[in-house]
Amino acid sequence: MFKVLVSDNVAQECVNILSEPADIEVDFNTGLSPDELKEIIGQYDALVVRSATKVREDVIAKAEKLKVIGRAGAGVDNIDIPQATDAGIVVLNTPGGNTVSTAEHAFSLMMALSRNVAQGDSSIKAGRWDRKKYMGVELRGKTLGIVGLGNIGQVMANRANAFEMKVIGFDPFVSKDVAQRAGIELSTLDEIWANSDYITFHTPVNDSTRYILNEDTIAKCKDGVRIINCARGGIVEEKALLAAIESGKIAGAALDVYENEPPEQSPLVMNEKIICTPHLGASTAEAQDIVAVMVAEQIRDFLLNGEVRNAVNVPSMAPEAYNAVKPFLNLAEKMGSLLGQLGEGQLTETTISYFGEMTSLETWAISSSALAGLFTRGYAEGVNVINAQKTAEKLGIKVDEVKSSDEKDFRCCMELKLMTEKGEISVLGTIFGKEESRIVNLLGYDLDFAPEGNVLVCGTVDRPGTIGNIGSILGEKGVNIAYMNWARNKDTGNAIVVMRTDDTVDADTLKKVEALDNIEWTQQLSF
Repeated sequence: MFKVLVSDNVAQECVNILSEPADIEVDFNTGLSPDELKEIIGQYDALVVRSATKVREDVIAKAEKLKVIGRAGAGVDNIDIPQATDAGIVVLNTPGGNTVSTAEHAFSLMMALSRNVAQGDSSIKAGRWDRKKYMGVELRGKTLGIVGLGNIGQVMANRANAFEMKVIGFDPFVSKDVAQRAGIELSTLDEIWANSDYITFHTPVNDSTRYILNEDTIAKCKDGVRIINCARGGIVEEKALLAAIESGKIAGAALDVYENEPPEQSPLVMNEKIICTPHLGASTAEAQDIVAVMVAEQIRDFLLNGEVRNAVNVPSMAPEAYNAVKPFLNLAEKMGSLLGQLGEGQLTETTISYFGEMTSLETWAISSSALAGLFTRGYAEGVNVINAQKTAEKLGIKVDEVKSSDEKDFRCCMELKLMTEKGEISVLGTIFGKEESRIVNLLGYDLDFAPEGNVLVCGTVDRPGTIGNIGSILGEKGVNIAYMNWARNKDTGNAIVVMRTDDTVDADTLKKVEALDNIEWTQQLSF
């Protein structure tokens, strides 16, 4: 049974979708204080938030079972992404769900700013008739500068083109062709500052965008420019914005987001030339329904099937790609677990090789599963597919991924190889049928066994009677052998025996096996 906490107000459809599977239990508990959230978060496998709940390091430290955080919206600045990744928690968002809603709100604010709609409303309600004071300007013929040309920025451009505005835009990740198809003239930031009558921001807040509009960049702007921010607080430096409005450099601004939310009744908020709304960009019935359904479906599919969509801290996969790699995730984890239990000495390097038809798959999740199995069984706790790659990096372990068209006698197979101070060990695995994991080579010996349950591996000298002696000791202890596989190397005279047993072989029995003639080493494996 998976437990999901919905801690912010989302559309009821989110709760309905998550509650439908029999093995998911949903608690809808909003308005929690940080201390209250920390007190209960340890019992949940998934958390659904909007922007009100802050998922910081102290919350994540208490989230012992948490596997996934779903943000019903695009922005995830209320979630500590690095800490979530370190804890092995996948963070999902819903990009595109509120695209039209946010773009329309930004455009509405731009129109209200141009015609002093909010100021005129306040004037009438105060009993005044200030027709001359609130003379406006037209959008037609003006230049709109868009910083950030993702989905929202492109929808904003579409609306602006319909109003016969000239649209210029900046985004380091958007090509000239994409911008032109959206009716945008790709420009530099300096060109945006110098040529825009209106500037609107549609970027996340990060090291490269924080305070991107500041005292220095405002000085580069046209006199009388108007500013719109419906993206994130912290993109616009509020102190510099207020000073520029008071000096007349900026004619007006419209803000839906703030450095601190909710903002205090500061001089910025109370300034008549600044229109303020309470973070309403995504607040339409249509947008809330869309993101609620999206986040619910993503969390459901992650919990029940391991499918990752719209993750911000690991690569995502389309359903078709996930279905193709799914059988290999279990195989890779078992292979990692196997070598994690067999390996001796300090691990320095691992190579994950894909052969034949596996080269066409999206392999990041398979590689991460192999590392997760390796670390969990042999090196560290709390490692999973989300943080396995980062764990390897932190530990200074080099990870190489190789793809080869060589089929290695199997159409699809993968090899995991470890380098330690004691030498190199490797395992080769494939899938039989649709999803049966099989080990087909271990430590250079061609074998065929399923990595399941209790498995006893013995390194031997190739001599008659060795296998029988092992069987006799296990039989005396009442340990039943479910199956056995054996392979030898004629050149070295060594062999390997793999036995699956119904029960774990206890330490005393292992010592008796190890004491037999021709037994060089033994290892009890558990899957």
